[in-house]
Amino acid sequence: MIELWFVIIAFLWTGYFVLEGFDFGVGMLAPFVSRGDGEQRQALQTIGPVWDGNEVWLITAVGAMFAAFPAWYAGMFSSFYLPVALVLVGLIVRGVGLEWRGKVTNTFWCDAGIVAGSALPAFLWGAVFADMLFAGGLAALLGGVFSLAVSVLHGAVFLALRTDGPLRARARTAALAASAVAVPVGALALSQVGGLGFLGGAGFSGGADGAGLLGGLVSGVAAPAAALALAAAAVLIWRRREGWAFAATAGAIVLVSVAVFTELAPMPLPGLTLAEAASGPYTLTMLSWIGLIALPFVLLYQGWTYWVFRKRVLIPA
Repeated sequence: MIELWFVIIAFLWTGYFVLEGFDFGVGMLAPFVSRGDGEQRQALQTIGPVWDGNEVWLITAVGAMFAAFPAWYAGMFSSFYLPVALVLVGLIVRGVGLEWRGKVTNTFWCDAGIVAGSALPAFLWGAVFADMLFAGGLAALLGGVFSLAVSVLHGAVFLALRTDGPLRARARTAALAASAVAVPVGALALSQVGGLGFLGGAGFSGGADGAGLLGGLVSGVAAPAAALALAAAAVLIWRRREGWAFAATAGAIVLVSVAVFTELAPMPLPGLTLAEAASGPYTLTMLSWIGLIALPFVLLYQGWTYWVFRKRVLIPA
């Protein structure tokens, strides 16, 4: 049960990073790739029907941590109180900007809030998880830059996939520019995972030694595969294959998450094993029944939402 719930929580965090990743990227890019209010609205309408639903993955992931691993939840969110608080501020500011933009005449502050509210979580989540792995300031900075760059790339590819006309062309150009940063930064950041790091050594997880042989093999394969997926995304967007490029950026995020959570699996906090962090067997059993009933409906509903809004977004009349 303990291992099962760790995998479920890793899955929820991964879903959040994949789905909110392109939300953050679109939010950061929209004012810079748009020419006029019409294109700005076109860009934001690509995430308009889904951005608040994507945030549910974060709420569910944190709630599952609280119920299944209360000691891990308490230790993580108290150790990173300030960055997590800033993440919440960013999400609130972004939500206000998205909701108010169509209700005000001067949209400057709404657009600024959307950009800042997207950039803050995109950077800070990468910094938090990198610090959990390596407990080093430079490693945390590198993790934040990597997460920010990948979010911009992911969002640019999503914009190219979901829009048409001049905005699509500019989004493709932005994706190529973002890949020029994301690929080398990703290669450097991912080289730190699986015991190869040199920017801070082993941290919360105990590095590859703590992960064990199997964990070290998994993270050692997933990390370079993620770097290759980012490089493939750059090639695919250059060849105007937006759908495959989006699959590549999403796959890269999934592989990074696999590498990170594999490293965290034996000891998510210093001196705290999964067994010590977990709730009792009865609690985990009840959570399993609740998850078995609720999770399929949530996945079906969100899949249906993306299917309904799958067409390209044109400039609003």
